[in-house]
Amino acid sequence: MGGVAVGDAGFDQTNLESAGADAARDLLRTSVLCNEATLQIDQSGAARPFGDKVDIAFLLAARNSGIDPDGVRAAAEEQGTIPYEAERRFAAFLERNAGIVVAHVKGAAETVLPMCEGVDEAGVLREVESLGRQGYRVLALAAGAIDLPPDESPEGRHLAGLRFLGLAGLIDPLRPEARSAVEACRRAGVRVCMVTGDHPATALAIARELGLAVDDTAVLTGDEFGTLDDRSRAARVRAATVFARVEPLQKLDIVQALQQDGDIGVAMGRGGTDAARGAADLIVADDNFASIVAGVGEGRIAYDNIRKVIYHLIATNAAEIVLFVLAIGAGLPLPLTAVQLLWLNVATEGFQHIALAFEKGEPGVLRRQPRPPRQPIFDRRMISQTLLAGSYGGGMAFALFAVLLELGWTTGAASNALLLFLVLFENVQSFNCRSETRSAFRTPLRNNPLLVVGVALALAVHVGAMYAPGLRAILDIGPLSPAAWAAIVVLALGTVAVMEVYKFVVRRKDRAVAPPPA
Repeated sequence: MGGVAVGDAGFDQTNLESAGADAARDLLRTSVLCNEATLQIDQSGAARPFGDKVDIAFLLAARNSGIDPDGVRAAAEEQGTIPYEAERRFAAFLERNAGIVVAHVKGAAETVLPMCEGVDEAGVLREVESLGRQGYRVLALAAGAIDLPPDESPEGRHLAGLRFLGLAGLIDPLRPEARSAVEACRRAGVRVCMVTGDHPATALAIARELGLAVDDTAVLTGDEFGTLDDRSRAARVRAATVFARVEPLQKLDIVQALQQDGDIGVAMGRGGTDAARGAADLIVADDNFASIVAGVGEGRIAYDNIRKVIYHLIATNAAEIVLFVLAIGAGLPLPLTAVQLLWLNVATEGFQHIALAFEKGEPGVLRRQPRPPRQPIFDRRMISQTLLAGSYGGGMAFALFAVLLELGWTTGAASNALLLFLVLFENVQSFNCRSETRSAFRTPLRNNPLLVVGVALALAVHVGAMYAPGLRAILDIGPLSPAAWAAIVVLALGTVAVMEVYKFVVRRKDRAVAPPPA
């Protein structure tokens, strides 16, 4: 039985001679003819491959052993081809040689071996199993004369009585970041499954290296999958992490079964099958699993930042609503004019909202459990923190306005101080919004310099308006004494104290309900 190992180390003339020249040359010639890839040789003699990576590996192995793939193909008189399809698990090239049609076949061993005669199928399959356990993707190759009537197109039924040429073991080493990416997914609560057409032993070996499986109980084969009823199928798919020797339509069924459990299907853009890409929710363009992990992290950061912007926007506006409701209920004059409200919401709020959208991810973003897909943005936590911050801001604003009027300030002067408090409250609240659980004092300012600039700009705009003659008249505002400034700043900073207590309580609750580490 001949054999050839195709991998990163390549296959050179010495390998060919030691393996048995005639057997290896026949195997490599068949692999060149039954092949859809091409090698373009540039002026320096370097080969630029195009096509399927398995076919490319065979072409490179032949070229490194001294066989010219282009010469072999040019010398062969093509009679027909049977292209590779996942359902049939083999491909064939037919050539006419001295009036005889010779078939060259390459495919899964369990498919190719029945086409051959005089071969110990059980022994070969044991060798396939052994190579698969070592992580090799194993293909069988065969060739021989066949009976093909001149007026018929080649089909699988014509392929019989072939000579078994040997096995080819291909190794595609895992990327260095693959195992750490799978581990990162596990910490993030992301379930990772592998769906492949490879031999179960090969799939299990790779899954073990990735940390996806321990033994063959985690493997579900396409043959077993096809025998299950709907109820058994759903339970078995839920329990398995490796799906091997799976046909394209079965991939579709598996992905749909996982999607019914709330999982998301991800397919590789170049290496995946059309069926996998069609069933997937996401397609990874660079075929790098680590990109999925990065995407999960970026998605969580984007979602968090949306919540932060909404939290800030609703909380600050809630404070204004609370202020007006309390003032009207107490029979006080309107705290702010329409122009002052417009100024507050247009000129001094927009800077913080934009900056919060660029907040960097919080530590541990990939160690959190996934949120339920149907969980609304306005969940219990969003509502409680918005009500608390809005109530404090609105309550303090009302208290300030009422006290100043009680002290004999005019309505215009009290509104001037009140407007400054609300501007400061919005700026302070933007720092609270940088995290819903983490202390504002443990969130470095360097993580979002845009927010620092935005807050400074918003404050500068309002303080400038307090001194600019034209804006002073329009907004009915003016400078305040240092004592008034100090009192208003203290009231605004009280927001931090209130929200820090809230975050402390939230952290304790989160730790109490957190699942134990895996």
